[in-house]
Amino acid sequence: MAEPYAEADCLPLSALQHLLFCERQCALIHLEGVWADNAFTVEGSHMHKKADDKGYESRGDVRSARGLSLRSLRLGLVGKADVVEFHRRGADDPSAVAVPGIDGRWAPFPVEFKRGHPKRNRCDEVQVCAQALCLEEMLGAAILEGALFYGQTKHRLGIVFDSSLRDETEKTVARLHGLMAARVTPRAIREPKCDNCSLLNHCLPGSLAPGRSAARYLAEAFSETQPGYKASP
Repeated sequence: MAEPYAEADCLPLSALQHLLFCERQCALIHLEGVWADNAFTVEGSHMHKKADDKGYESRGDVRSARGLSLRSLRLGLVGKADVVEFHRRGADDPSAVAVPGIDGRWAPFPVEFKRGHPKRNRCDEVQVCAQALCLEEMLGAAILEGALFYGQTKHRLGIVFDSSLRDETEKTVARLHGLMAARVTPRAIREPKCDNCSLLNHCLPGSLAPGRSAARYLAEAFSETQPGYKASP
C-alpha cells in the first residue's frame, strides 16, 4: 500500500476536471497560475457561490451541509463539496454514519452543482466520485451514490460509485500527481473545445513549440516591445 501524502503535497480536487478537459489547461492553472474568466466561468462561479455558502438545513429525513471541506491523504486531494446530504438510514446500514449532535444514522450523499448540461466524458462524474472517496476516508463509511445537478437542464443526475468509476477516478488522480510532479506544461493543440476555454488567449493553441510554456511565451513577446531589446542570436 502506498504511503499517504503529506498535507502540503495535496492537490486541489477541482483540478481533476481541468485535467480531463485538457491537460494543458490544467497545467496552466495549477502549475503556471494562469487564470481568466469568460461567460461560462462567471456563470459557474455564481452557481457555486450560492451552493458553497456554508450552512446546514434540514428537510424531513435529509439534512444538508453546504461548503463542506474535504481531504484525502491517501489520494493527496483537498477541496470542498458544494453540498453533502445526509439521508437517514437504519442502524444496520453499512453506508450510514453517526452525525454529532443528531440522533440516528445517516448516509452521506455528495451533490456537485454544474452550470451546463451532462458531458460526453465522465469528468463531472470523476469529480463527484473523488468527493465521495474523500468522505469515505474522513467518515469511515462506504458511500454508494451521489448526484450532479445541472443548471442548464435544472435536472439532478444520480451517480453510482461503482468499481469502474472508482477505478477511473483513482487513475485520474494518479495522472494529476504525475503532471504536477513533472512540472512541464503540455504542448498546445488546437481543438474545437478550445473555443469554450477561458484561457484561449493565454494558451495560444497552435502557436507554441512542444513543451514551451505560455508564461514564457508571453514574457518573451512582451520583452520584444521594450526599448533596448536585443534578440538572442
